[in-house]
Formats: sequence, C-alpha cells, structure tokens
Amino acid sequence: MVIAAAVAFLFLAPVRLEAAVREYTLENGLKVLISEDHKVPLATFEIWYRVGSRYERSGETGLSHLLEHMMFKGTSRYGSKVFSKIIQRNGGTDNAMTTKDYTMYFETMASDRIGLAIDLESDRMANLTIDPKETLSERSVVMEERRMRYEDDPQNSLFENLMATALIAHPYRRPVIGWMSDVASLTREELYDHYKEYYSPNNAFIVIVGDVKADEIMEKIKAAFGLMKRRDIGVTPVTREPGQKGEKRFVLRKEAELPYLMMAFHTPAFPHEDSAALDVLSTILSGGKSSRLYRSLVYDRKIALNAGADYSGMYIDPFFFFVWGTPAPGKDAAELEKGLSEEIGMIKDTPPSEKEVQKAKNQIEASFIFGQDSLYMQAMKIGTFEVLGSWKLMGTYLEGIRKVTPGDVQRVAKKYLTAENETVGTLIPAKNSQ
Repeated sequence: MVIAAAVAFLFLAPVRLEAAVREYTLENGLKVLISEDHKVPLATFEIWYRVGSRYERSGETGLSHLLEHMMFKGTSRYGSKVFSKIIQRNGGTDNAMTTKDYTMYFETMASDRIGLAIDLESDRMANLTIDPKETLSERSVVMEERRMRYEDDPQNSLFENLMATALIAHPYRRPVIGWMSDVASLTREELYDHYKEYYSPNNAFIVIVGDVKADEIMEKIKAAFGLMKRRDIGVTPVTREPGQKGEKRFVLRKEAELPYLMMAFHTPAFPHEDSAALDVLSTILSGGKSSRLYRSLVYDRKIALNAGADYSGMYIDPFFFFVWGTPAPGKDAAELEKGLSEEIGMIKDTPPSEKEVQKAKNQIEASFIFGQDSLYMQAMKIGTFEVLGSWKLMGTYLEGIRKVTPGDVQRVAKKYLTAENETVGTLIPAKNSQ
C-alpha cells in the first residue's frame, strides 16, 4: 500500500527533472551540463564524444571501441594503466562504454576530489599517445572479447546476424565491437586519425551530477579544457535505410543448449510521435510476469521458457521493436513464433483496456523517476537525451508517455508489427562437431 501511494503521488505531482540542469558552453564549443544534488558528498563526471560505430567506414568497424580501450593506455603525462589506478587510490570508480551513437567515459568519486577527474579527462582528450605495442596488445584483447561475447555466444550471434539481415544500408547493421577481420587489421595510424578527427572539445559534452557548486566547478573545467582548440569535425555520410518491402528470414545453426527466436520490426526513434505508444506497447507485452507474453506463453500455454519484447527507441536514427523467446522443452521455434504472433494480433484486433495501458504507463514513469536515485543514472539520462538532440527532451519523454491511449497502442501495433516490416532469426542448436 505504501508503494502504491508513493507511485500515485508521482503522477499527481510530476517531477521536472530537466529543471535542475544548468548549461554552459566554452568558446571552443565544449558544452557542460551540471545538475547539483547535495544528498550525499559524491559526484559523477561523464564526458561524451559524439562518435560510435555509426560513424565508422567500411573496413574499419570496431575502431571507436578499440580507441575506447586505448584511452586507458597512457598519455605523454601519465603512463599506461595509470589513469584508473589514480582514480581508485582516491576512492573512486571509473569506466567507459562505446555504443552505436557515442563513446562515454565516467568517474564517480567524493565530490571534493572530482577536480581530479576533470584534470585526467582533459589530459587524455589532448595528449593520448597510442603506443604501437599497446595497440597490438589491446587489439588482441578486443578480438578475444569478440570471440567470447559473440562468436561463442549463440544468442548474441543470432542478434548480430539479425542486425546484418534486417538492415542493408545503415551502419547500425555493424556490431559496435566490429567484425573480426576488421579488428584484426586496425592499425595505430587509423586509431590516431580517428582520435584526432573526433576527440575534440566541439565534438564532446560534459555531464556532472552530484554534490558540487556549478559556478565553482565551471572554473575548474575552463582551466582544464578552455585553452584547447576546436577542430573541424569530419562529416561521415550515413546512408538512410530504405523501407523494407517484405518479410526476411534466416536460420543460424550453432552449437547451443536451446533454440531461440528473435523478431525485429523497423520503428522510428524518439522523439517521433509514435515512440511513446511503442514504449507502452512493449511494456504491455513484456513488463514483468503479469505482462501478456509471460502470462500467456510461459505461464498458461507453456510454449516458452521465456518471452519478451523491447522497443529500442533511444537512437539517433530509426531502430527496432524486438520480440523474442526460448521455446519450452518439447516445443519448437515455429510454435513459439505462432504464439508470439497471436499475442501481437490480439492487440491489433482489440485495443488494450484503459487499466492495462495505465498500468504500463505507471511502470514506465516509475522506472524513469526512481532511476534518478543514482547519480550515475541521472547523468546517463541527461547525456542520452543530449545525444538525441537536447537534454531538455527529458521533459517531453514523460509528457508523451502520459498522453498515450489504448487506441494509440493498437494503431502502432498495426502500423509497425507487420510481416512486411519483419525480420525473423531462428537459432537451431547444432551438434558439437568435435
């Protein structure tokens, strides 16, 4: 009852998360977004570069991800592997991630020491060395990472093949980690050129959330980053994906314990007018054990061991609505696909009830707001929306969710979850050849 009352209060008094952000821009184009949060004496520093696998050329896939690894391998000021040791000695944590749209580095530590993160990040924005021997060593690390995470993982292999089949032109079809042959051939010179092309203050932005004073922290940022020169950023042409005109299917035969099925439907990305309804649709289908797919296919009909759906709308360009599942013992992928299609068909035929839609909206909003308890997640949300156009879009996201009606959910199911717009990948376990 207490939880229900708390959630109800959230919807009576919506929180304007974006109201707390203060925005600054240095003369060299570096944008800084600061949100003060004085609940605990901690702060998170994130620096986002507008480069990911979306910006890579053919033959160079995995370049952004390998460069992320090399950013920890030393500058002219600090030697290899020193960066993380300094952060850890000062009680902090650090890491990084590369996605299709961006590369992000972060540190979380006591707020009175966050100036250390500022100094270290400004140093590696300008002074990365990319030692040839370190390049060869880290390239081997990434190749092994690829082997373990994709080539030896049946479900990830299926997903990788699904992307390469569903997309024929857009660079989202390539894996962020890169194709093995490309990674194996990446050179120190290519990495350095990529670094010089994209790691510039006018192609980056900083997000700081925590127990800081915005004006004081800006003085430190100006001192560390202000003298860096802006550079012309190369414009990488991104081919627009042509509309799909018919169903696509493929089968992956690979050593695996169980079969697996994935379906991908082309959908627009946020902030498209249909994105909120697609979000609600995915939650109705897959928002916990009371959702339609789990209740029907796993619990009642016992066709699947698991089944789910996800709308992946937080991308710069259009991406997908995914539906997936693992057939139960004695069932096959064809039976599961039939069951998944029947559940989708029910929403197309009859809109969900007001109660079901409101429940899904409540789940989405509660997840979005409760996620702000973490300084890191607050910074991640600010940065994610900034990549998509502006951090100010955070407010429009929840506004869009609140406006979704049962008719909207039915409409987007009919519009996007069609056979003509679908790519289906089936994993069939193969016997170990050895």
